[in-house]
Amino acid sequence: MDFPQSCPSGTTGRVGWWYADRMPSAVALSPVPLPLVTLVAACIAALVSAGAVFRVRGSTAMPAAGWAVAAGLALAAECGRALSAAPADPATAAQTRLLVAALAVCPAMSLLGAKRPQHGVWQLIVASLAVVIAMPALSAWLVRPGSLPDVHVLGRGFLAVLAAVGWLNFLGTRNWLAATLVTAGLLAVIRPFLPGVATDAALPQPAIDAAGAGLIAAGALLACGRRSFGPAIEQAPPAAMARALDPPFLALRDTLGSAWALRIAERFDTVAAGRGWPCRLRLQGLEAGGDASDSSWHRDALRAFKALMHRFVTDDWLSRHGWEHDHA
Repeated sequence: MDFPQSCPSGTTGRVGWWYADRMPSAVALSPVPLPLVTLVAACIAALVSAGAVFRVRGSTAMPAAGWAVAAGLALAAECGRALSAAPADPATAAQTRLLVAALAVCPAMSLLGAKRPQHGVWQLIVASLAVVIAMPALSAWLVRPGSLPDVHVLGRGFLAVLAAVGWLNFLGTRNWLAATLVTAGLLAVIRPFLPGVATDAALPQPAIDAAGAGLIAAGALLACGRRSFGPAIEQAPPAAMARALDPPFLALRDTLGSAWALRIAERFDTVAAGRGWPCRLRLQGLEAGGDASDSSWHRDALRAFKALMHRFVTDDWLSRHGWEHDHA
């Protein structure tokens, strides 16, 4: 390229005149489409949930992680369609979002039945629940094409209740912040079908969807990192029994939530009271009293604890979470 040897008269002080004449007047940067942000966040959440299936192997939380993968992929598929095709009509958008909402509440419902041996059959109930929630969308698609799904106020309230139950279940665990982020994101995604919200006016909501999916992905990554922001044992407890029971018990509490942890504690305390053991199992771990040198009750207590844990986890899971095989 040939550059001018001198500047024309009258251009003294004009810097870059030659380049300015040959450069575009403005460089327009295309903003990132919000559905793409939602798509990426949903894929991240699905990938983290897929990793959780491996991390919680040996426990009854595996189906819940599988439902989380399905929900993340459903949201990603919805956003992918929005990016690759013309904008969907309001009826189709609402029907698709209701299907996503039906899958999104399944992980919380799955954990409510996470006890052997019925945890496998319980997934059929969870699947039936998803079908019932999504029924208005299926009905609108098959019977009334082009119409919005008519979700009853009880169905809307049930979605909100399930989201709240999932959050409350982990509020007393070390994953409370992750659960808060995920629940906030979930409520944002299913907002068009919450009580008091007009579905036709709520959709589309690209900014809310992007924020909600981002919160879900952030919560999933936070839970995956196993960061402790709640009640936790920072130092090894002094009592030998607490050192044996607390690691697997707290791991189960953080995996399945407070509801099943409290149930285990209740059953253990009933046995302890009946046999006169000087200990009680709390949500934060074992509280042992009495004579520290008296270990006559330890073996029976360990066996009782292990039997209760076997309703939710395998021996392999126990060994990965601090349980020593010679305890019982």
